Amino acid sequence: MIDTAEMTHLMNLARLELSLEEAEQIRSDLNTMLGYFEQLQQVDTAGVAEMQRPIDLENVMRDDTVGPMFDRSVLEQLAPALQDGFVKVPRTVEAE
Repeated sequence: MIDTAEMTHLMNLARLELSLEEAEQIRSDLNTMLGYFEQLQQVDTAGVAEMQRPIDLENVMRDDTVGPMFDRSVLEQLAPALQDGFVKVPRTVEAE
């Protein structure tokens, strides 16, 4: 369980400024959650297969279809800058 000294240490690490009442409430809530984890550790899971997700993942693919497009003149009006007919944007990756 988390004592007052550990709560103060956690608050410093997280750079939280809490009143004494707020810190005590959060400490109590954290201890309650840790109690739930202790209960879960008591459960016998021998023979239970490990599971990454509670449901199976399934790719749902759709056909690529062309939808409505902006008129080029509208795009050019919305673009912050144009260069050689292309929209010019700030560099996001440094060149080597």
